[in-house]
Amino acid sequence: MNVQSTASKAFSRRGFLGLTAAAASVPLLAACGGGSASQGGGSNAIKFWDMPWAAPNYNTAATKITEGFAGANNAKASYQLIQWNNFYQTFSSAVASKTGPAVSTGGGFQAFQFEEQGQIAYADKVVDALKANGQFDDFLPGVLEPFKSDKGYVALPWQLDIRPLWYRKSLFDQAGVDVPTDWPSLLEAGKKFKAMGAVGFATGSGAGNNIGNHLMIMMMLNNGGGVWTPEGELDVMNDRNVEAIEFLLELVSNGVVDPAAVSYTTDNLNAQWKDKKAAFGMLTLGVPERVGDTSGDLMVASPMAGPHGDKAALIFPNNIMMYTNTPSQAASEEFLTYYLGQLSQLWQQKLMNALPVFKSITELPEFTADPNNVKIVKEYQPIGKTFAAQGNTLSADLAVLDGGQALNQLTQTVLTGKTDAKTTLQAFEAGLKTVLKK
Repeated sequence: MNVQSTASKAFSRRGFLGLTAAAASVPLLAACGGGSASQGGGSNAIKFWDMPWAAPNYNTAATKITEGFAGANNAKASYQLIQWNNFYQTFSSAVASKTGPAVSTGGGFQAFQFEEQGQIAYADKVVDALKANGQFDDFLPGVLEPFKSDKGYVALPWQLDIRPLWYRKSLFDQAGVDVPTDWPSLLEAGKKFKAMGAVGFATGSGAGNNIGNHLMIMMMLNNGGGVWTPEGELDVMNDRNVEAIEFLLELVSNGVVDPAAVSYTTDNLNAQWKDKKAAFGMLTLGVPERVGDTSGDLMVASPMAGPHGDKAALIFPNNIMMYTNTPSQAASEEFLTYYLGQLSQLWQQKLMNALPVFKSITELPEFTADPNNVKIVKEYQPIGKTFAAQGNTLSADLAVLDGGQALNQLTQTVLTGKTDAKTTLQAFEAGLKTVLKK
């Protein structure tokens, strides 16, 4: 994807993920200085708040789409950019004072937190409208289900942040080994890379780098595990999770994971890939552009199989939500239906470093021009699982998992290798319990 390299720094953990546990409990602050607002639309316009998801050209295009809305009864829409820094406080203050948006993007679990406060308008009528115009059948499989609660659709997805496996072909050719297809072949290949001074499973958990956290969860999912039961109850100590952490510790003890990974920032990890030190690892979409190497040597690997044959990919479905405070609920619904119908423009202009939620967009020539994109849609999206696994439905509890200290501590402990699986998982579970509401 042709996203400017400087924009990769905007893809922070708050940019693509949910809200931190700390943010979930902050008091309502009194300021709303998140960004610049487009002018026009009048006081009764549908206010759409959006985030800096990519390079500035993205927000320019999103503004144009927003201001192109012309609904029934002369309904219009206005656009406002909200920065990620302190975004939850910005939204909380505005929602509490009824000066907030009618529709917005935001943190991955934001809609579920505001739903608990009675501030979210369910999107069932938008779903009905999408069914009527044929767009409902265009959704990729499984992307809507996480947003369906017993009361209705809490939000609707518009882009997908996924964690595929990448490899550097020239290093595998040099080592004379095949790309790993399962955990044992990852371990054996990693040992050979260590012997030649490369990293067999690249990750990082330094300041601001959440890839290590995601790796912990991804390996649990790739073994048929997960933090929750299918019913949404905490289930950290299941055997599959223990087995996954034991394997990660084995990788660490054999030097397959860089001993310095525990302190690697995003820039450190990107440099390791760019400098041909990283042979294999989990990262985001668009790694060649992210690290500044579009030679064709960085490629998406097929998903690995866990020891029991499981395959999974960690995915974050970013969403658009509607609020109960709106000049017109019907106009909010009409705007959201309209906006979802215009999303193809963002990928046609190559402004998005994320997967689209609509099959038709994945078939655009601007998207399929990158074979890595095609492989991710074909092989990773169908096996995508969220932080809700082993369940399927998102909830406000996931904000606690996503950004809380419990997951950070788990990652730091595993990457240093000074632990055993059950002890570190018990500490992880205890940490989650201290901040969960139930």
